[in-house]
Amino acid sequence: MSPAELPGVADQTGADEAPQVIAHVDMDCFYAACERLKEPALVGKPVVVGMGYDRGEPQGAVATASYEAREFGVESAMPISQALELLPRQADVEAAPPDGGAGHYRPVDMSYYKRVGKQVKEILHASAETVREVSIDEAYLDIGHVGWGRAAPERFGATLRERIQDSVGITASVGIAPNMSAAKIASDLDKPDGLVVVPPGSVRTFLAELPIDELHGVGPVTARRLQELGLDTVGALAAHDREALVEGFGERGRELHDRARGRDDRTVTPQGNPKSVSRESAFGEPTADLEAKETKLRELAADVADRAASKGALYRTIGIKVVEPPFDINTRARSLGGPVEDPALVESVALELLEEFATTPTRKIGVRVSNLEFAETDQSALAEFGEPGSGYGPAGRPARPNIGTRARAVQTTLRDFLDSGEPRSNS
Repeated sequence: MSPAELPGVADQTGADEAPQVIAHVDMDCFYAACERLKEPALVGKPVVVGMGYDRGEPQGAVATASYEAREFGVESAMPISQALELLPRQADVEAAPPDGGAGHYRPVDMSYYKRVGKQVKEILHASAETVREVSIDEAYLDIGHVGWGRAAPERFGATLRERIQDSVGITASVGIAPNMSAAKIASDLDKPDGLVVVPPGSVRTFLAELPIDELHGVGPVTARRLQELGLDTVGALAAHDREALVEGFGERGRELHDRARGRDDRTVTPQGNPKSVSRESAFGEPTADLEAKETKLRELAADVADRAASKGALYRTIGIKVVEPPFDINTRARSLGGPVEDPALVESVALELLEEFATTPTRKIGVRVSNLEFAETDQSALAEFGEPGSGYGPAGRPARPNIGTRARAVQTTLRDFLDSGEPRSNS
């Protein structure tokens, strides 16, 4: 499933320098939500996940408290003894208090939470080419393929939340913004099951009235020091003298000042090996000029092949994306008979796939290699495959299957995904 299959995916208007589109996805009270998957009867009731609540157990702490439990003052990281004072354990009371003031306490079941988290992460990786998993229950997504036009981020975020709810059975809150820190803050503002979108050009205004401790990267100690300087809001921090902050906080002060002003140049970098390598480029105006498209495609193919090589990646699939006006996204791909590193092959396959769109007006074009392998190998170029029909490659090694005869075109438009029962984008 490609990122283009989510509704809301559209071309970024403007040049490649257009603002980033970053989503931060945060599961709502994740551990408690997982416990409710195991015990549906807990839905709507105060749930506390932690250790040390049984009599005779050593002191423990609250790992997660559901929103119903939070209404009684129970919070994450609170000593379990304090939580029990605020919200007695249901098993320890003879009858449920009329105000519902008894909690359902459950031990941490990390192996189960990881299984549920894996289901969510599979949806996230299917929705964006670049995902940074921050923890078991949150991640950043680079959704530059969505763009900022026509309420595309809102549609994308709503669909992503629905997909997680329908497929996994838990809720997620999503923040979408031009940078990582603003997206992180946005995801927390409308919990649970929230969606907050901060468009380019409005980040500083969005942040201005927030309490200083809500700025991403400001912990309790830093918040107290800033408040002692009279900086109670993010807007006050943004207006403060930059050099004074550097003097008092070092380079950290410079970074916080930038974030308060809506500046954060970080990009979403995946942890571990990427699942694909791609690059896209937009035309100034839609064009049907085949030569112009081929020229740009060659440049993109060379860059993608170079990036893959720099990561030590071999690839089994080569594909292209062609975006027609207004925002119709077409994808084509060819699967190879074995993993290769071959820039010439990337270019030639991409150009062959482009032939279908020779006369198609095009807003944006892209090249992608996927199904990557990172193992140490000497399998790199078609020249090493040996002479056709010989059955052997260099130094008498058995030849790899001939890619030209084994390759199969997977020419699937988004409409084909719909026809086959798979979701697709609203193009």
